[in-house]
Amino acid sequence: MVSTGIAVGAPAYIRGYATRNPSDVINMASVGIRSQGRNHYRTFMRSKNARVIAVCDPDENLLPRAVTDIEEMGGAKPKTYIDVRDLLENKDIEAISIGAPDYWHALIAIWACQAGKDVYVEKPLSYTIAEGRKMVEAARKYNRIVQVGTQHRSNKVSKKAIQMLHEGVIGDIYFGRGTVYGYRGSIGRVADSPVPEGVNWDLYRGPAPMRPFNTNHFHYNWHWYWDTGTGEFGNNGVHSLDRIRLGMKKNVHPSKISCCGGFYAHDSDQEVPNLQIATFEYDDGAIMEVVVRSLPTPSEGGLLWLGTEGYAELTGSSFQTFMGPKKEPGVKITSEDIPDAESSDPEINPHYANFLDCIKSRNHNDLVADVLEGHMSTSMMLLGNIAYRTGRKLIFDGKTERFVNDKEADSYLTREYRKPYVLPEKV
Repeated sequence: MVSTGIAVGAPAYIRGYATRNPSDVINMASVGIRSQGRNHYRTFMRSKNARVIAVCDPDENLLPRAVTDIEEMGGAKPKTYIDVRDLLENKDIEAISIGAPDYWHALIAIWACQAGKDVYVEKPLSYTIAEGRKMVEAARKYNRIVQVGTQHRSNKVSKKAIQMLHEGVIGDIYFGRGTVYGYRGSIGRVADSPVPEGVNWDLYRGPAPMRPFNTNHFHYNWHWYWDTGTGEFGNNGVHSLDRIRLGMKKNVHPSKISCCGGFYAHDSDQEVPNLQIATFEYDDGAIMEVVVRSLPTPSEGGLLWLGTEGYAELTGSSFQTFMGPKKEPGVKITSEDIPDAESSDPEINPHYANFLDCIKSRNHNDLVADVLEGHMSTSMMLLGNIAYRTGRKLIFDGKTERFVNDKEADSYLTREYRKPYVLPEKV
């Protein structure tokens, strides 16, 4: 059912909302509860600092399992919602996690900030660059804690590797590359069909253009269409470039972007490529590259940095440097070499624990993956997609977040929103 208790679009009830201090145990809600969304609420239920008191999804068929999960983990029966706008009216909820599809992230996060809720949002942060900027503005305006689910930043080997790179272990870094390999089978070609019972298709599509129901545009497969997904670049490439960028201390947008690739091997109606290679150039001459492969290929992967004194690789749970022209092995660190850091919440992933700690401290500067960091990394993936779709090298003005004299490329910076699911001009 569609919400009738509040105005559509930006929720009206946010005006004048009085923020209250979070309790010792933070009342959480999960929005989008399939796949990674299920992992969200199960993780927060394991925390001593949080409890999940509500779940929301436009597919009502997912709600019973979530209720059972939470009760079996020792929680009280959570309230269930179909429409996130109804959930955000609940003043008992202090924070939400967003496991909904990419194209819903911005609206839910902005509405939540306006409603006085803190937010944990899955990667990629946003569906467009304009959305990401609005999310940053909302987080800052309403003093909200917004953590992005680029959780590899919290991996102890990654953290140590980044620290050593910043200390100059391979000299000045001029190049970084991320390689992502994950096989994806064909989704085939599927005919439209009636909307399944219990699915609110209007809410599911939200800001995306309405189309007849089709299982290839439903759970998870929405990733592979441009009107709802950001492709494998946004899905997994962002994890790699996020840490490459962090290791190179790049806190500005690239100025030149190129991307090539294509869709190979499968006969299906998938729109996004299954091979994609993008290059990002910075004004100081530094270069980053990301390669995403979804077809049979050597399983090599990981991160690479080239420096003036050597190079470094981060693969799985191992960081290794190679020094000088003879590429002599230098420092090697594995997860066994690094003690686990002390945590306020040792039973859960440190990325989630960091989010809960910052809710209590109210200091967004302590977030491992603050919304601004998420915006910078997600924007790279979106810029790569735009270069791919326009088929040419692009020049980007990072200060204005627009392309230089390129109306076609600029048209991809935002989208046409289906009313009433419209991104607000002002947050």
